[in-house]
Amino acid sequence: METEPVRRRAPGMTPAERREMIVRTALPLVAEHGTAVTTGQIARAAGIGEATIFRVFADKDELLDACVAEALRADHVLAEIAEVPMDQPLADRLTEAAAAIEAYLARMGMVIGALHATGRRDRGRHGGGEHADATLDRESAMTRTRDAIADLFGPERDSLRLPAEQIAEMFMGAVFTRARPPAGPDASTPPLEDYLDVFLHGALKDGDPA
Repeated sequence: METEPVRRRAPGMTPAERREMIVRTALPLVAEHGTAVTTGQIARAAGIGEATIFRVFADKDELLDACVAEALRADHVLAEIAEVPMDQPLADRLTEAAAAIEAYLARMGMVIGALHATGRRDRGRHGGGEHADATLDRESAMTRTRDAIADLFGPERDSLRLPAEQIAEMFMGAVFTRARPPAGPDASTPPLEDYLDVFLHGALKDGDPA
C-alpha cells in the first residue's frame, strides 16, 4: 500500500525562508513541466503539505512569477566569477567565467522556455510586480556581471587596447551569442576554446596580412 510522503516541518523557518525553499524546489519542476506543474507536485517534492504553499503564495500564478524572478537572478554567476583564481592565465579565467554565464543562461532558458511553451507568454498578471522587479534586477545584474568580468582583466589592464569594462561587454556578447542555437541546418557552435582564442588574439592567423 502506498504511504503518504513525510511532511517536513521547519521549526523557526520564516515566511521568507519558506518561500525561498518552495521556489528552489519548484524550479526544476517548472523547467520540466512548465505551467502544467501542480502545487501538489511541488509540495510532494518539498516534503510539505500543499496548504503550506498557499501560506506564502496567493496562488500558483504568483509562485510561477517567483520562479521566473529566481531564474533571472544572477547571484550564483556573480559568486562563481568572484571565486575565479586570479593567479591563473587570462584564458583560463575567462573560461571559468564563460562556463558560469552559460550555466546561468541555460537555467534561465529552461524555466522561461518551458513556461512559454506551455502558454505563459505574459509578463505577469498584475502588470509588473515581482516579475517587473526581476527584469529591473536583471539589468542591474548584467551591469554587475560586466564589472565582475572587467575585474578578471586586472592583471592585464595596462596591456588592454580598450577599457576593461568595454572588453567585458564584448566578452559577454560573445558568450551570449555562443549560447544561441546555431543558424542554419549545417551550422555548428565552435568550442569555447575557439571563441576565446579569436576573442583574445583576433580572427587572422599569425603573420597573415590584414
